[in-house]
Amino acid sequence: MLKLYGFSVSNYYNMVKLALLEKGLPFEEVPFYAGQSPEALAISPRGKVPVLHVEQGFINETSVILEYIEQTQAGPKLLPTDPYLRAQVLALAKEIELYIELPARACYPEAFFGMPLPAVIKEKSHADLLQGFAALDRHAKFAPYVAGDSLSVADLYFMYSVSLACAVGQKLFGVDYLAQMPAAKALLEQLEQRPHARRVAADKDAAMPQFLAMVASKK
Repeated sequence: MLKLYGFSVSNYYNMVKLALLEKGLPFEEVPFYAGQSPEALAISPRGKVPVLHVEQGFINETSVILEYIEQTQAGPKLLPTDPYLRAQVLALAKEIELYIELPARACYPEAFFGMPLPAVIKEKSHADLLQGFAALDRHAKFAPYVAGDSLSVADLYFMYSVSLACAVGQKLFGVDYLAQMPAAKALLEQLEQRPHARRVAADKDAAMPQFLAMVASKK
């Protein structure tokens, strides 16, 4: 059986978890916060989550895990078979990761944990996020899903990265990054109501107190 290592507060962990659920695959969740200990680095070379344990060993990096699942497992397709359409989905996922997820992540310490950041970091993140959302608006279809007519890997990145970036925008900058993207906002609300997404969200809520206590102990 597939084993998913990580923790339910991680958005990248939840991307893979939702993919497994949507494809109807049996899997075991293994609590794993990673880190830099020799034991953790033996599982995850960079000490990050998620990690997928398969028969042959461990696979790390979310995008690689998602492609592995798609190539080896049954269930509804999350990547098109046509090479061009597949490239479009993967490009959208990468654009969301690089131009929305990463700029927003720089602001997580202040937005979610009350740890003040220098103004220069926040200003750069805000500028990068504006450009990232503009790129998403130009490239995505939202007809009805991010890349077209079916749920794809791009929707997983959209759901679990854009929602956090929007929270950063509201908390730190008083900005709604989706204000001019009504189709995107409607899709985000729709995705969050999917039964499997609601299960992932419930698991995240249940894990949050322990996660916050762990963060607080390290301050």
